[in-house]
Amino acid sequence: MNKVFAVVAAATLSTSLFAADGAAIYKSKCVGCHGADGSKVIAALGVKPVNTPEVKKMGAAGVSDLVAKGKNKMPAFAGKLSPEEISAVSAYVLTLK
Repeated sequence: MNKVFAVVAAATLSTSLFAADGAAIYKSKCVGCHGADGSKVIAALGVKPVNTPEVKKMGAAGVSDLVAKGKNKMPAFAGKLSPEEISAVSAYVLTLK
């Protein structure tokens, strides 16, 4: 019983320790165009704010798809970020106000 508990505890801790940090990914990959709070607009590049109700309506799956595939001048991040990192940054984007 103690061995089973130890294995489960170790697996849980390692998963949380290595889970992708959406805020850190956003800061390193997205802030330049979208701003720290997601409100930045760069009309010449077609950059729109990501802290809007429209983006929130897309949900995690929609935002993840956009991040993975890119759109217009936004590069695709599939192959540059892992699926876990894409999910983490997408979830973080949905928290921006």
